[in-house]
Amino acid sequence: MTVRFFNPEKRYNFAVVNTISNIILRMKKILLLTDFSSGYSRSLLRGIVRWSKAYGPWVFYRMPQYYRELYGDDGVVRWANEWKADAIIAQLENVDLEKLNELKIPIIIQNYRERSDKICNITGDYFGTGEMAADFFLNRGFANFAYYGFSDMIWSRERADGFGSRVKKRGYTVSTLNNDNRKTEQWSFDPVALSNWLLSLPKPVALFACDDFFALQITETCKIYDIAVPDEISVLGTDNDELLCNISHPPLSSVVLDVETGGYQAAALLQQLMNHEITHAFDIVIPPIRIEARQSTEKYAVNDKYLLRVIEYIKNNYARYISIDDITRTVPFSRRILEKKFKESMGITVYQYLLQYRVELFSELLLKSDKPLEELAFLCGFEDYKNVARVFRKYKKTTPLQYQNRYGRIHQSSLETQ
Repeated sequence: MTVRFFNPEKRYNFAVVNTISNIILRMKKILLLTDFSSGYSRSLLRGIVRWSKAYGPWVFYRMPQYYRELYGDDGVVRWANEWKADAIIAQLENVDLEKLNELKIPIIIQNYRERSDKICNITGDYFGTGEMAADFFLNRGFANFAYYGFSDMIWSRERADGFGSRVKKRGYTVSTLNNDNRKTEQWSFDPVALSNWLLSLPKPVALFACDDFFALQITETCKIYDIAVPDEISVLGTDNDELLCNISHPPLSSVVLDVETGGYQAAALLQQLMNHEITHAFDIVIPPIRIEARQSTEKYAVNDKYLLRVIEYIKNNYARYISIDDITRTVPFSRRILEKKFKESMGITVYQYLLQYRVELFSELLLKSDKPLEELAFLCGFEDYKNVARVFRKYKKTTPLQYQNRYGRIHQSSLETQ
């Protein structure tokens, strides 16, 4: 080991040393009271760190779980005081909020049981996430629906509400199983009780799980009890945790959330709180973006072989110009009868289905390809780019360029972590 001593004869640039020292002293210290073991939490942290690098920098300290277990929240408060923490980002279910408030510093909470109007929440459009999941399955012709989650967390409860509301508008019902009797391990479950419920469901059934952990429980149980996924049960999760989705057999489809942007926004607002520019509590709402489709949902619950033929025709020919008359010629009945049968089964017209199919493919290419937008639109069967922008805005509530600029970076971040 080399020990260096102050050399009085050596010249030091004390102005530089003092500048560096002042910068270090001015850096905000952020205490992280969460384990960041899930894909959701890691994406949130990526957004926070990205803001810090651009406008900070901040100093982060992730408190180990064992420290809190040994010393409790009193120990956390004592340590935060000694470290002179400027703010905290925490999981509410694991901390005593009243105790943390003794620090009198800004606190932002994520992953909680209920929203609080007295604290800043990183929340989400949970109801809208459920609606997106329902639309995904409805567009595949399902008539049987199920939801698996638990009722004592608001994000699971509201996802169930959104899913059920959309399904009920189409005249269907949802069978729900809540895993509220969890054991000491947070995500433990009873495979026997779960299998009995799954076996009792009418098939084929579209099953939406509150998150990817619960969706993985479904596919694991189906594998044990020889229930075919996706032929009997089509399974969709939430959060798009790449690890969980890909260790599942078959790989899980999942709702992708705009979590990294939420982390970025949380960091920006946290800075304003520390600067006393904001004094009131606020919610950071993380919306769903799209669905990453994998093998667990490769199922169209359409019994009519002619309607299946129409769907296959669209999947195989979407990239070229096709008219409704072209599609009608693939089945042995008139256009009027085809439209009637298709609308009754799928809830939308043939033309609407074709547009939605092209828009979804186009949106995927926007994230995965660096080709010009006009070329990507042409590859999806759109001939007029101005028309594409209008149709895209109708379904995605944004323009293609805005969609690419906002979510393309998130897709790239996801690839870099795989």
